[in-house]
Amino acid sequence: MKITIFGNEYHHDVLPHIQQLAQELIDHNVEVTVEESYLSFLKRFQLPFTSMVKALERPENIDIALSLGGDGTFLRTAKVVARHGVPIMGINAGHLGYLTTAHIHQTHVVVDSLLKGDYRIEKRSMLQVDSAELHDFPCALNEVALLRQDTSSMIEVDVLIDGIPLTTYKGDGLLVCTPTGSTAYNLSVGGPVLEPLSRCVVLSPISPHALTMRPVVIRDDATLTITTRSRTALYQVSIDGDSVGLPSGTALTITRAPFEAQVVLLNDYNFASTLRSKLMWGKDNREE
Repeated sequence: MKITIFGNEYHHDVLPHIQQLAQELIDHNVEVTVEESYLSFLKRFQLPFTSMVKALERPENIDIALSLGGDGTFLRTAKVVARHGVPIMGINAGHLGYLTTAHIHQTHVVVDSLLKGDYRIEKRSMLQVDSAELHDFPCALNEVALLRQDTSSMIEVDVLIDGIPLTTYKGDGLLVCTPTGSTAYNLSVGGPVLEPLSRCVVLSPISPHALTMRPVVIRDDATLTITTRSRTALYQVSIDGDSVGLPSGTALTITRAPFEAQVVLLNDYNFASTLRSKLMWGKDNREE
């Protein structure tokens, strides 16, 4: 088995657990590699396992990617490996970690599950963005956000579904999200929570100028053509957190990506309990 570790540089307190996780995998004859920049970071702390592993060279040659961190780390991992069909297991070393299936303290559980194949894989839809101003057809597991930039003036976002006009959103912007991303930015702007395996896409306006502008759910095989106009020269497009400024009037085409993110989940994971836990539904916060 070939496993690659991805991580972030913010959680120094979990380094002993990362050492334990990697060492257990190596002791069970797993071929472990580490994403290049993360390996450079880990070597600064002289973790013993780093002298026994190499940097990842070809993501298509690995069996499973381990994302150690929070949801941001998971999204970054997906950008590297999802198009190669590599499954991703999220291990929470951060805060909310909605996309993760285990905690970094559960190293033995993670290793045991991986070695025994005691897990399942959910295939999550992704969005693909196409524009004359962008390159490499960037993809998003969570969302594509179109936002105003460097001004207090609202922007106007024209949306067509399969070439048919839907409306013009006026406000701070528009969010296009997948079911997986429905519990992220979409949730904070008042969009609906979707079951992750739903075959749909949500359009959620961000601080709309008109109260009649409400979130809309459409099928995920539709083609969205979106043109954004701003009083300034640029508006901002954020694709799973990676932002770029585009000229006002630029059109984007958003479709379902031709590949899916394969999310590794422990067998005791289920959507309902995770939603209750992460959103703290049913918690009694009254003082005893």
